[in-house]
Amino acid sequence: MQDTRPHAEGTAEAAFDAHGIAPIPERARDSTPWEQFWIWAGANIAPINWVLGALGVTLGLSFLETLVVVVLGNLVGCAAFGLFNLMGHRTGVNQMLLARSPFGRRGAVVPGVIQGLLAMGWVGVNTWVVLDLVLAVLARMGIEGGPVLRYLVAGVIMAVQLGLAVYGFYAIRTFEKYTVPLTVVVMVIMTVVALTQTKINWTHATAPDTGSRITAITQLLTAIGVGWGVSWLPYSADYSRFVRPGSSGRSVFWATALGIYVPTVWLAALGAALASAGSGGDPSDLVIQAFGGLALPVLLLLMHGPVATNILNLYSCSLAALTVGIRLARWKVTLVAGAVASVVLVVFIQAGSFAHAFDNWMTSILVWISPWAGIMLVDFFVKHRGSPDVAALYAPGRGVNVRALAALGLGVLAGWSWQYGLVPAMQGPVARALGGTDFSWLSGALVAALLYYFLCGRSPAPVAAAPRPRVTEAS
Repeated sequence: MQDTRPHAEGTAEAAFDAHGIAPIPERARDSTPWEQFWIWAGANIAPINWVLGALGVTLGLSFLETLVVVVLGNLVGCAAFGLFNLMGHRTGVNQMLLARSPFGRRGAVVPGVIQGLLAMGWVGVNTWVVLDLVLAVLARMGIEGGPVLRYLVAGVIMAVQLGLAVYGFYAIRTFEKYTVPLTVVVMVIMTVVALTQTKINWTHATAPDTGSRITAITQLLTAIGVGWGVSWLPYSADYSRFVRPGSSGRSVFWATALGIYVPTVWLAALGAALASAGSGGDPSDLVIQAFGGLALPVLLLLMHGPVATNILNLYSCSLAALTVGIRLARWKVTLVAGAVASVVLVVFIQAGSFAHAFDNWMTSILVWISPWAGIMLVDFFVKHRGSPDVAALYAPGRGVNVRALAALGLGVLAGWSWQYGLVPAMQGPVARALGGTDFSWLSGALVAALLYYFLCGRSPAPVAAAPRPRVTEAS
C-alpha cells in the first residue's frame, strides 16, 4: 500500500523524513512507545558507561556503594527524561522549539545555538573515544594498519551515522529497532563471561574517610547518576514528537525513561564490577582483559555504540539549527553538521591532548542543561499545565523574554559555583570550599526554576500573538 503520510517518502518502516520543525502531522506520528525504548537503549549501550561505572571505584567507593549511587541516581535523572518526552508527545514539536515558550522566539536562539554546537562536538568526541577500543580489538584479531586503519575505521563510522541521520527519524528508529536486540544478546554473553571470570570485591573501598566518600558520591551522581539522564534532556522531544497521539502518556514516560535507565545501570554496574576486581578504569583494559576472547562480537558492539548515539546527535543538531533560524532543508543541515563533526574528529585524531581537554570540557555540559531544564519543566507543567499553545510558538515577532534569560544565566552561575569539573575553570567556589563535592545539576536547576517561576510563572508567554500564523517548515 502506498504511504500517504505528508512529508515522508518510502515505506512506513524506513520512509525518508522530510520533516523540519513544524508540528508533526498526526498521520505521520506512527511511532510506538516500544520503538522509543529501542532508540534510547541503543544510544546508551556504549563503552563510556563501562568507564563511568568504573569511576566510582576509581574515586574510592566500593562496588556496592557505586551500585547504590548508580541505581538510585538514575531513578531521578531518567524520571526527568521521561517527563521531557511527554512534551514532544503532547505537542508534536521538537525540544529546542519548545524553548520558545519560556524564552521567546529570539530568546530561544541562545539554548538552540548551545545545543547545536554541543551536539556536533559530541559526534567528534564519541567517535574519537571508541577508536582506540576498536583498534585494540582489531589488533587482537591480527588486523593492524597504523594511522591508515584509524582513519579508515573513523570514516566508516562517520559515513554510516551520517547516512542514517540524513535519512531521518524513520531510518533511525528502524536501525535501533533491529540492531539493539542483537547488541543486548551480545551484552548478556559479555556480562556472563565477565562475571564468571571476575572475582568481585563488594565492599572494598579506598576512600580514607566519610568526607571523601561523600565527595566521591556527589561526583559519581553528576557523572552517571542523576546527571546522565539530565544530559539527554535537550534531545527528548525530537523523537517523542513522532509517537502516536493515542498512546498513553504513562507508556511514553516509562518506555523512554527505561530506555536510558536499563542499559546505563547495567553497563555502569558491569564496569564497576570489573574495576572492583582490579581491572582498572582504563577503557582498553576493561574491554580487552575481560572480553578479549569475544573479539568479533565486542567489535560489533563497539562499532554500534557511536553510530547509535551519534545519529541522535546529528539529527537533533539539525533541528536545533532550524530552530535558531537557518532556512535549509533538515537533511542539508545534517550534511553540514556531519562535515563539521568530521573535521572535529580529524583534529582530535591528530591532536590527542587537545581531544582529551575538549572531552573534559564536554563533561561539564550539565552546567547549562540543568538550569535550562528547570525552566522548561516549570514553563510546561506549571505555567501551561502541560498544554502550551503550539501555534503561538510559531507566531511572528522578535520576542525575547529577558527575565527568563536572566533566570537561565543566574542558574548557570549557580550550577558552576557547585561544579567540580575536570578542568580548573569548571571548578566553582562552593565545590572547592566543600571538598570537591558536585551538586551542579541540583543548584543550577533549582535556582533557575525558582527564579523563572517568580519572575515569569504567571506572566503571558512572550511568543503569543494574534492572529494565529500558518505553521510551515520554515517557521
